[in-house]
Amino acid sequence: MIRVALADDQALVRSGFAALLDAEDDIAVVGEATDGESAVRLAVREKPDVVLMDIRMPGMDGIEATRRIAAQPGLAAVHVVILTTFELDEYIFDGLRAGAAGFLVKDTDAAELIRAVRVVAAGDSLLSPTVTRRLVGEFAARTRDARLVQGIDDLTAREREVVGLIASGLSNEEIARQIYISLSTVKTHATRAMTKLGARDRAQLVVFAYQAGLVRPGWA
Repeated sequence: MIRVALADDQALVRSGFAALLDAEDDIAVVGEATDGESAVRLAVREKPDVVLMDIRMPGMDGIEATRRIAAQPGLAAVHVVILTTFELDEYIFDGLRAGAAGFLVKDTDAAELIRAVRVVAAGDSLLSPTVTRRLVGEFAARTRDARLVQGIDDLTAREREVVGLIASGLSNEEIARQIYISLSTVKTHATRAMTKLGARDRAQLVVFAYQAGLVRPGWA
């Protein structure tokens, strides 16, 4: 059973998401929060698999709440998905840096919402290849100079290659085909790279890749 927590100051949004998710046999909504502080408390208490977190809430916003959840070792298995009104909301970049596993547009359809929850609960980032190219390309344009990322020098040549391809927006299957290795080997390299860089998930791995200059906007 995938356990989901909802954090949004709009009751209509929470009730709508809850109705859709609870209707699934493998998903259960375990709690709701109306602001960042209560979202953090809810995460600590329930340890859900997924938190759907609105960015803009009274008091502590969703970015700070995400940062606090990601900073607690005991909540390492809690995956936060940022909820936003627009696909390129300026706060998404901060959310990814804070430790979010990805983002969802609030008016996403029911099937996409359910798929997203399952994807994130399985440990994958919620950044499709198309969205990744657009999102991190915009992020990288704001980060013009490469910066030192702790652990980057510890990556093997193959791990650096895989990280660069992930940041370019390729899926694991596409990477496997492009560099002629198995899908499981791609996943192994990605996992090792995340460990060395201290990345919470693939979404943060993409951010680190751009910060370190492993890939730049427009690179194939």
